[in-house]
Order: sequence, then structure tokens, then C-alpha cells
Amino acid sequence: MTTDPRIYYASERTMLAWVRTGISILGVGFLVAKFGLFLRLMGYQGWMIGQQHVSMLVGVAFALVGSGSIGWAAWQHRQFTAALPADQLPLAYSVRSSVGIAALLASMGILLSGYLAVSSQVAPLAIPKHSVDAP
Repeated sequence: MTTDPRIYYASERTMLAWVRTGISILGVGFLVAKFGLFLRLMGYQGWMIGQQHVSMLVGVAFALVGSGSIGWAAWQHRQFTAALPADQLPLAYSVRSSVGIAALLASMGILLSGYLAVSSQVAPLAIPKHSVDAP
């Protein structure tokens, strides 16, 4: 039987599509969380839960969902490729590299979520009021 790696490559394309989607979700989470930090720095007190702006909490949630989708895609791909017969795997090709990169991205996304949660702990800017003396 000849080697036919098309099934493996289809699975890898699917995993990479999930990685791309996860990175997009991470980016949206970063943007939303940093918008909450901007609101906090400007002294806006609306949409708060405790000391946190809702946008920061939503942004961290988005970042965690993005990281989770990347990790899940890597796990699914690894499970699928482990079940493939050897003649369906490509010759002279590392089948573990894409899973390793996806796992690294998922880990970095979790670290980003932690950074977003910690970086939101800043005090609002104190804008000095200037008095204008009329001549």
C-alpha cells in the first residue's frame, strides 16, 4: 500500500484553523481588557464589579477561551494522529511540531490572561485642577 498522508494533512489544517481562531479570540480579549484599563485610568467608574471594570473581566475571559480552544485543538489533533495507521502519516515529517507550537501558544495565552488580570490593578490618573486667575 502506498503512503497517503492526505488524511493527516487535513487534520493538521483543521487544527491550524482552530489555532488561528484561538489567536483571534486572544487578540479580542487583549483589546477588550486593555480598554477596561483605559477606562480605569481615565477615572470612569461605570460598569464595575467590585474594583474591576466589566470589560477587563470579559477580556480575560476571552483570552482564556482563546487559549482553551488552542489547547483543545492540539489535544484533539494529537489524539487523532495517534489513532492513524503508520501508512497514513507523512514520511520524513515531524507530526509533533504543530502540536508543540499549539501547546506553546496555549501556554502563552494563559500567561497573557494572568498579565491582563494583574495589570488592571492600577490607580486612576489624578488630573490636577488648574485655577485660572482673571486679570
